[in-house]
Amino acid sequence: MAAKAKNTYKKESKSGTKKKKASKSTSLNGSGFKKVLAFLKDERLHKSFGLLLILFGLYTIIACVSYLFTWKYDASIIDGESLGFVFNGEESEIRNWLGKLGALTAHQFLKVWFGIASLFIPFYAIIIGVRIVFKLKLLPLFKTVKIGFVGMVWLSITMAFIFDAPRDFMGGLFGEQVISWVDSAIGFVGTLFFVLFTGFLAVIVLFNPSFAFLQKWFDKSESEFIPEEEVEAKNKIKEEEIIEDQKPVVVDLNEEEEKEEEEEKEEKENENPLLELEVEEEKEEAKIEEKQEEVKEESDDDFEVTVPEEEEMLNDGELKDKVKEFGEYDPKLDLSSYELPGLEMLEDHGGGQIQMNKEELERNKNNIIETLQNYKIEISKIKATIGPTVTLYEIVPAPGVRISKIKNLEDDIALSLAALGIRIIAPMPGKGTVGIEVPNSNPDIVSMRSLIASDKFQNNKMELPVALGKTISNESFVTDLTKMPHLLMAGATGQGKSVGLNAILVSILYKKHPAQVKFVLVDPKKVELTLFNKIERHFLAKLPGDSDAIITDTSKVVETLNSLCVEMDNRYELLKDAMVRNIKEYNQKFINRKLNPENGHRYLPYIVLVIDEFADLIMTAGKEVETPIARLAQLARAIGIHLIVATQRPSVNVITGIIKANFPSRIAFRVTSKIDSRTILDAGGADQLIGRGDMLFSPGNELIRLQCGFVDTPEVDDITEFIGSQRAYPNAYELPEPEMEGDGSTKELDDALDSLFEQAADIVVNAQAGSASNIQRKLKIGYNRAGRIIDQMEATGLIGPHKGSKPREVLVPDVLGLEQFLNNLRDKGLL
Repeated sequence: MAAKAKNTYKKESKSGTKKKKASKSTSLNGSGFKKVLAFLKDERLHKSFGLLLILFGLYTIIACVSYLFTWKYDASIIDGESLGFVFNGEESEIRNWLGKLGALTAHQFLKVWFGIASLFIPFYAIIIGVRIVFKLKLLPLFKTVKIGFVGMVWLSITMAFIFDAPRDFMGGLFGEQVISWVDSAIGFVGTLFFVLFTGFLAVIVLFNPSFAFLQKWFDKSESEFIPEEEVEAKNKIKEEEIIEDQKPVVVDLNEEEEKEEEEEKEEKENENPLLELEVEEEKEEAKIEEKQEEVKEESDDDFEVTVPEEEEMLNDGELKDKVKEFGEYDPKLDLSSYELPGLEMLEDHGGGQIQMNKEELERNKNNIIETLQNYKIEISKIKATIGPTVTLYEIVPAPGVRISKIKNLEDDIALSLAALGIRIIAPMPGKGTVGIEVPNSNPDIVSMRSLIASDKFQNNKMELPVALGKTISNESFVTDLTKMPHLLMAGATGQGKSVGLNAILVSILYKKHPAQVKFVLVDPKKVELTLFNKIERHFLAKLPGDSDAIITDTSKVVETLNSLCVEMDNRYELLKDAMVRNIKEYNQKFINRKLNPENGHRYLPYIVLVIDEFADLIMTAGKEVETPIARLAQLARAIGIHLIVATQRPSVNVITGIIKANFPSRIAFRVTSKIDSRTILDAGGADQLIGRGDMLFSPGNELIRLQCGFVDTPEVDDITEFIGSQRAYPNAYELPEPEMEGDGSTKELDDALDSLFEQAADIVVNAQAGSASNIQRKLKIGYNRAGRIIDQMEATGLIGPHKGSKPREVLVPDVLGLEQFLNNLRDKGLL
């Protein structure tokens, strides 16, 4: 047995080394392919190719025009020669303006190919070259090429039919061959009809003309040549037939005839509604002018009347012309050379393929059936779906079995399977089955590389795509953060929250340009998100004047949240001025140059606020943090600000009702009790997870079990290092200045201070602690009055601001300082 184990270990190690070699070779091939793609995308290569096309077109046209005058001298010399004739160094009697090469080129185009119609080819070369180099669209390319190709073929045939030797080069060899073949088949007259027929056919196919003028001409000519008597007779016969057909209608439906006559009158009156509108507009303008003249006549010389002119508005045509002139606004232009990180920076931790253990599947199936039979529960069908870490057993109960009986056997089934923890879904949403999720004995690691490389992630059209992990059926699960629109993550320590945050951030970094999204990172632990410091000038947003882009201080967190609220209000003002409802419509309007930057409009990137440990902020700041977060969660969805909040303490005083109401999307990693699971998800199940990235995702109406993608710290380091080494913006994205708390206190200072203010100030300074309860107890007053005195002390500068459960800081150190402070208030007339 030991020998067999060693042999299998050697085989696995060899296969592992082969996989590593293969991954290295693929990474080398990938880098080489990337260089080739970069070379092909280089704008200098495109411009060089465009200039070459323009030069080729001009050279060919000049050579062909010269050939029309010098063909008598050059044709006999050039005929049958190859390219070697041009470079043999021998003198010749070539008279073409561009020498031997020009004569050979013109002979090839005119004599050998399509004759004079071959000039379409250099003409197209010039059009394409001008489009590539100067970005000028002279003609619609596809339509012009289609017309030119058909015209070149027909013109070659026509010129060959018209011109015979020695000017047979007018139609070229192609036209000559076609005409000689047609002439031998149907003769000269037939060839003439063939040329005319193909010309009419080409016009119809390309332009689809209307022949209505022929019908009008025919009607006119017919009326000229037919005698008037015959015309009247024909008209009389038609009228008699119509009258006979309508006789029964006249007898039976008098009311309908009257209606028809009224409708005819209305139609005649409404024959030209545009003329009526014009007449009405002219009448209104005349009325306005008369009123203005009356005002001028009635007004005095000193009284002037000015009618403001309406602001000029661009119509759709002018807007399209402006877009054609300047092109659509490109937010990526400032960092046009920015490259997204490659897959080679992510490691393939797991094998990517699920290993099926038939013995384990059979054993679990038998144990489930046996346990259910022990409690007299029969099942009619069972099937298993193998996932990376969990296998789902779906059972169909026999008729008459109550689902609640199976649900209550959760612990008994876990005991029989000797599993870490099972989860029963009774019933499964959308299916007539009961699901039993059983952990695999050898769980597989879901690497972030497999999620990023999946088709669902690469080919999606989401605004902020997030690859969370893989489902039980081993499918990559990709969702859009803008649809959530905010995410709450919770779970016990060491169960995968930080890895989940890194997976979300890496997903966005792999898909978005720095101009499209910005991150506000809050890390009270000070160690979890420090790797993202390297992308500060690319992707991070911060307050103006701050040195650190990743926020670790609680006071800075409060300022940043208030700043985001200001940013939210500013963005809503921009959306209101632009008359749009969300950030997507606003940015699309700005890209199409329908919004003027001089009026304050700008391209708005998405802002993602990430808080790694929310419980610590609630403990230290309380309502100062909860209020702006609740406000952002309620309102910020439409203007592109999205929140991701993580905590390891899922208690009701941290995840409050206000927070839960505004975070419909939630992720629960493993927790220790069912109470914590219900606090996060409003449902049980998180306590039965197996940890190490196993999670439940609730998008609002269902629970989805996922294995979170694993991204290690060195991988995040490589990605941020790659992004940080590229050209960046001069500074990080600056948030607006937050509104200061003391701004609203000047109103209180205008009123007289409380009569007990001096006594309360003496109590506070002696105790060196500002507390409303202390003043209430010492002065024997009500709580409302004590709170008002505390507010007056803060407004005058005697004590500091509120700090949660901690007492307020007293800014006056002793009694002498208090006496001087009170004298200053007396001088101002406040005491």
